[in-house]
Amino acid sequence: MSSETYEIIELSNGDVALRRAGHKEDPLVRIHFSDESLNFLREHKIAIARAMLEAGIEAVQDLSAIEPEPFEEEDVDIAEHTIH
Repeated sequence: MSSETYEIIELSNGDVALRRAGHKEDPLVRIHFSDESLNFLREHKIAIARAMLEAGIEAVQDLSAIEPEPFEEEDVDIAEHTIH
């Protein structure tokens, strides 16, 4: 992301979102917490969403510092896998 200013907002449906400051367009990211999560988080919902967004921004910044590896196609057997 650039050096633009971003703001964390709460949408009318209760989701937390990140958007460019001063812009009314669709947010760049939305976070939706389940009812179960909201019961657990209570008044800390915004703080947790902020931590999640900051971690995401940091991850993007780290990715931009990594040189992508060349892509090589290979024959792969396609199968379903459960990832835990």
